[in-house]
Amino acid sequence: MGKDLFSKQAADYARYRPTYPPELYAWLLERVPHRGHALDCATGNGQAAGALAEHFEAVAAIDISPAQLDQAVRKPNIDYALSRAEETPFPDDHFDLVTMAQAFHWIDATRFCAEMKRVGRNGALVACWSYQLPKTADPAVNTIINDFYYNVTGPYWEPERAHVDNDYADLEFSFAGVETARFESVFRWTRAELLGYFGSWSATQKYIRTHGHSPVDGVADLLAGVFPNGRSLEVRFPLYLKAGYVQK
Repeated sequence: MGKDLFSKQAADYARYRPTYPPELYAWLLERVPHRGHALDCATGNGQAAGALAEHFEAVAAIDISPAQLDQAVRKPNIDYALSRAEETPFPDDHFDLVTMAQAFHWIDATRFCAEMKRVGRNGALVACWSYQLPKTADPAVNTIINDFYYNVTGPYWEPERAHVDNDYADLEFSFAGVETARFESVFRWTRAELLGYFGSWSATQKYIRTHGHSPVDGVADLLAGVFPNGRSLEVRFPLYLKAGYVQK
């Protein structure tokens, strides 16, 4: 069953989580000749759904978090619904494209694959992607990011997070003609934006529940020494995508 680890910080998630590059969507669209119906699973604040809405007649977007859906991008051809990706309300043979961004590691992969084979049309593309730890142009900042991820919040990550670090290699993905691809999301961020991103992590929230205070406060002091106010840095998020086709 999917885990809801982001409802509490839904507003920060919408504000600080990175978006996905145009090259990723171009890669998907090259492999989807029919642009009728798309489904975005675990849509969160609707980042992917909003992009898909520019290319598909209708987009269905689902999530298990009402708080996340309250933050979602609104477009006339996006229909949001409260639903798990493993058990959806949609008819058989309905979608031309199914996407899941930054969430495949949180769900039951076996049940997801079976459900997408049901609701996807023959030949529909199913694509899941995730981004890994960001890197900046400043080695001193990168050292602090790595320490915060591995040492400060490391013990508070759910075990499923390991699937992101190993490119979903151990998760069932039983579709035909599986392809993989790598992309980058590139931004210029201030220190406040980087700290906001840290605050949106599920491990950060678990740390707060455990200790009663945020670990971001400590890393903020460290970052201030190497990343002053008024400065921005290039931040790069490596993205890994895995996709395959429904075959009936």
